[in-house]
Amino acid sequence: MPTMSSARRSQWPVWLCWLAMVLDGFDLVVLGTVIPTLIKTGELGFDAVGATFAATISLVGVGLGALFIAPLSDKFGRRNLLIACVAGFSLFTIGVAFAPNVAVFSLLRLLAGLGLGACLPAALAYMNDYAPAGSAGKSTTRTMTGYHVGAVSTALLAIFIVPDWRLMFIIGGVAGLVLLPFLWAKLPESLPEATPANEGESKAGGSAQATAAVEHSAGTKPRTGFRDLLQKPYPLVAVGIGIASFMGLLLVYGLNTWLPQLMAAAGYPVSTGLTLLLILNVGAVAGLFVAGILADKHGTKKIVLLWFGLSAVLLAILSVKIQNEFLLNAAVFVTGVFVFSSQVLVYAWVSQLFPARLRGTALGFAAGVGRLGAIVGPAVTGTLVAANIAYPAGFYVFAGAGVLAVAALFLVPHEVKAADTSVPTHH
Repeated sequence: MPTMSSARRSQWPVWLCWLAMVLDGFDLVVLGTVIPTLIKTGELGFDAVGATFAATISLVGVGLGALFIAPLSDKFGRRNLLIACVAGFSLFTIGVAFAPNVAVFSLLRLLAGLGLGACLPAALAYMNDYAPAGSAGKSTTRTMTGYHVGAVSTALLAIFIVPDWRLMFIIGGVAGLVLLPFLWAKLPESLPEATPANEGESKAGGSAQATAAVEHSAGTKPRTGFRDLLQKPYPLVAVGIGIASFMGLLLVYGLNTWLPQLMAAAGYPVSTGLTLLLILNVGAVAGLFVAGILADKHGTKKIVLLWFGLSAVLLAILSVKIQNEFLLNAAVFVTGVFVFSSQVLVYAWVSQLFPARLRGTALGFAAGVGRLGAIVGPAVTGTLVAANIAYPAGFYVFAGAGVLAVAALFLVPHEVKAADTSVPTHH
């Protein structure tokens, strides 16, 4: 890709990164759709404890991939990393369908997660490499709609396919294999420090892309790695973003993994739980469009604080059993609008706060630390399920996570100043 302007003329990177997020959305929801069946039938030796272990070990793999594989995109480029990760995820996901027991099932989920963990940071870094000034919020949230379109499609597919849980994994893996040749043929390479800055973006306060281009043209090879996040002015930013991402993904994965089971514990039919999982993610897609527009217009910090605060309130409301079906569906839809776009706004803010040369590393850090929350969420909720106290205690845990995210984000300054360059968060 010789210039940034030519990248903008091509729609292939936009759609291919979006489709990579669809795969991530599949992985987000698929366990939640099959766990009730596996527990009910006891197939492969599954019970509540085994399901909790499988959900947890899956996210360990995703977290390790985000922390240790995603930063390689800053050194070696986004394209090759995305291709390798999608290939690994696809093959191991197909393998899950043929697992003979809980141990092999969990191991294959761990290996699939290693590949998938790096996809989200690499894809978002790729899109933000070329985002026009002032559009980071929309660029990130619109790319992430693929994440929830994948989740919605998976939840919808499960309504027709489950209890045939093996077919769910085969379909997800084959979808990744189908995407591979398009990634290979149509996705151009992107290295932030090697991409000339757009002239329009080099004005108005020194954008992150312009900073990277100046460093490159001056003959200074930018260093990339987690050690850079420990240097001023980034430690305070990293702490606040890390805590918020932890809480955000605790909510996203906790709800998507256990919502059907939580609703079953509350006395709703299993089919109702699956339908609500679908509605939850439809709300997420709607929320992403609104959140991105408002973040670019009013500032990301204001909107992400508001979004996490409203998420906490709505999750607390779900702890009360709602008898009216319409009101129940409406409450879950609105909860999805705020909960999932809250986490995506954290990614958008990371893309704005850090320069292009550190974008993949910073997003990998945010996603990796967040995946720890993704591990804790299903693990804690699964423990509550095993103890038969998941409802309403699970929703209290989720509401508390939203409150802690709000508190953590107050630590993050409105702008970051480094090397005589100010990067306002609203740009």
